Amino acid sequence: MRSYETIDLYRDGGGAKIVLNRPDRMNAWSNALSDDLLTVLREISHDDSVRAVLITGNGKAFCSGADLKEGAALAAANGGKLDTGKILTRYYHPIVTTIREMPKPVVSAVNGPAAGAGVSLALAADLVVAAESAYFMLAFVNIGLVPDGGASLFVPARIGFARAAEMALLGDAVPAAKAVEVGLINAAWPDAEFAKNADALLHRLANGPTRSYAGSKRELNHWLYARMAEHLALEAEIQSDLGGSRDFAEGIAAFLEKRPTAFTGE
Repeated sequence: MRSYETIDLYRDGGGAKIVLNRPDRMNAWSNALSDDLLTVLREISHDDSVRAVLITGNGKAFCSGADLKEGAALAAANGGKLDTGKILTRYYHPIVTTIREMPKPVVSAVNGPAAGAGVSLALAADLVVAAESAYFMLAFVNIGLVPDGGASLFVPARIGFARAAEMALLGDAVPAAKAVEVGLINAAWPDAEFAKNADALLHRLANGPTRSYAGSKRELNHWLYARMAEHLALEAEIQSDLGGSRDFAEGIAAFLEKRPTAFTGE
């Protein structure tokens, strides 16, 4: 095991398990976590002894999305405006791009809630499995933002326009069993069997035909994500604009104050 500030990395033969380790913040996506995660992903991407990768979370959540407390502090230090576009291009986009371009299979083992950018991280993987108690929620709309980190690409690629629009516009949670039913994820396992089954899947992939997996991944990327860089740039552009909106400021304030939002459409 190797430990970073916000990540634990475990190795077992050709398998590498990345554990998001901010359980007190439900593994919220902070700048420090972004730095650690990108460092680890780049290292194992170029390590030929690693033949399969699994990403999961420590504690009750997989990833609750962006760390809004950190975001609020950054906004306060910059006259009330948060440069969301810069954050995406600096932290989020390199991570999801590295996962998609890694020449080995990546599994997201969603042990608990995946919200906001946590959904983006989970769905960037090739295979997504979850504990039955887990759920997926595009919570961006609840703070006046739009899906980012690749979510507006990964979700419709898996479940189509109608269901993607429902997730993006309503922001409702999709339980793991429902996520399997609609094709958002691959499997949902009983909580008591989840860790064992996830480790078994990692072991299977780590001992499989790695070059075949890499070739299949290239084919799928070419068909579904050939314009991924362009689309991520569009996400950043829209999010950057919304980062200065009154509704975003209200969404953050309501979240921190634990009260209902009062959006005005501005």
